Parts: sequence; structure tokens; C-alpha cells
Amino acid sequence: MTTIQRATKEDALTLASIMKETFDEEARRWLPHPGMIDTNIQPPGYASVEMTRYMMDELEYFKIIENDRIVGGIIVTLTGNVFGRIDRIFVQPDHQGKKIGSKAMKLIEETFPNVGTWELETSSRQVNNHHFYGKMGYKTTFQSEDEYCYIKKLDDNDGRLKDKDLSHTIYKNGNLEHSVGYQLNGKGIGVGSSTLEKARFNNCNISHATFQNINFRDSLFADLNLTQSAFKFVTMGGVNFRDTDLGEGSEPLSFERCDLEGTVMKNCNLRNMDIRDCDLTGMKIDGIPVEELLRSVRR
Repeated sequence: MTTIQRATKEDALTLASIMKETFDEEARRWLPHPGMIDTNIQPPGYASVEMTRYMMDELEYFKIIENDRIVGGIIVTLTGNVFGRIDRIFVQPDHQGKKIGSKAMKLIEETFPNVGTWELETSSRQVNNHHFYGKMGYKTTFQSEDEYCYIKKLDDNDGRLKDKDLSHTIYKNGNLEHSVGYQLNGKGIGVGSSTLEKARFNNCNISHATFQNINFRDSLFADLNLTQSAFKFVTMGGVNFRDTDLGEGSEPLSFERCDLEGTVMKNCNLRNMDIRDCDLTGMKIDGIPVEELLRSVRR
């Protein structure tokens, strides 16, 4: 019998291991040569226990159980309570072909009955997925050499405002509390002197955006691509960076005229790091003052 249950932190190691096994097998099956990158087959952080815990904290993460054993997982992002996205679904290779995945997706739909529109994406190379999602009622909305995007509409009669051209409209002193936007074209939109407290943005293209004079206190920025972004004149007291990487191009970070006093770096890759013209007073490496190390080198 197939069931789904909300995953807990105690499941993180098991689910990360199953996800790695599943996606590595998909890579072996569909990628033409080792080392080839397809982020729809092996998404960033797919083998990371820390990424798994993050998704449990911030997304809707369910474990798939077959005969009292965890055999996979399904991860969902909700926009409001009427739009849903299947971020990842995975079933252990030894348990595939038993309709476990289709049962899990139906159970997710039953778990969130108010969601009228579901979407997902998959690699163009995973031909079996195209057939599977078609059987589950999903329709193709976009396809390229790299990926296919799908949508499934269960209910389109919930009073929502849809397919309206609202370009160049001005809203002043309005109340949009708890409103939901989905598949909107907001290119060039401007928002000023407004309250966006507790707003959520997910699966959005915000490239070339500008954020100025903004209060981002206690905000979460996670699972983002910030390549070539710039942060200038930013107050960052108490900011925490965890589990970051440099992306495909491995372009290094650059800090200039920054106050990093008291910063702690643990379990980080600092190879080829270049520190120039900086105040190193009190700085330590593995408990040894840098000033002592420099004196030893200069003797």
C-alpha cells in the first residue's frame, strides 16, 4: 500500500540518500556521457542532507511509503492555496514500475484539494517522464532542447481574475492583502512605499531587478541563482551564509571595503583565496592568530 506522510528531520539522511541514488541512476540512463550537467536530472543540492533539511523547513516535503518503508519523496511549493508546483518527485529505482509515483501524485492532489492548477518541469531527455506526466493529465506548455514544462488544471472556476491585460494600470492606496499572482508578466513593474511583509516569491524570473532602500530584516534568501549580482552599501549584521557554491563557471566572489569583523567561516573551501590590504587584527585560522603565522613566515 502506498501512502505519503510529511517528512521530518529524522528522515533527512534517508531521503537524501534515496534522492541521490534515484537521480544518479537517471543520469546514467539518460545523459550521453559522464560529467554532463542537466539540472533537471540532477538538481543543485540533490545529494545534500542540508538541502533536504532546508526543503523540509521551507517547502511541503512528503515521504513516500510503501509497505511501511520509505521508498521516495515528493516536494511541493504552494502559491497561496490554489496554485501548486511539484518541485521534485523521486522513487527508489528498485521500486519503480509499480505505480508508486502515480499514486503519490494523486495523494498530493488529495492532500491539497484547493489547488486547482499544478505545474512541473522535467528534462527533455527523460522520455519516460513525458509519457508518465501525460498519463497523469499534464499538458505541455513549453519545450526546448533542455526541458519540458507541464501544467494540469483541476478547477478553473474559483473566482480568480485571469487572462486580463492590466498593463500600464496604476493602483494607489489599494489593499492586496493575501492576494495571489500566478504566471504573471510583471516586466518593468514598479512598487514603492508599500508593505510586502511576509510576501513570498518562488519560481520567478527577477533578473535585472533593482532593490533600493528596502527593509529586508529577518528575510530568507535560499535556493537562488545570484550569479553576477552586486550588493552595494548593504547593512549585513548577523547575516548567515550556508551551503553556497560558485555555480558552473566557478567565478570567485569579491569583497571590497567591507566590514567583516567577527565573521566566522566553518567547513568552507578557501582554496586560492587572496586577502590584500586588510586589517587582520585578531584574525585566527584554526585557533592560531594570523599575526603569529605571518611573523613566523617573515622571520
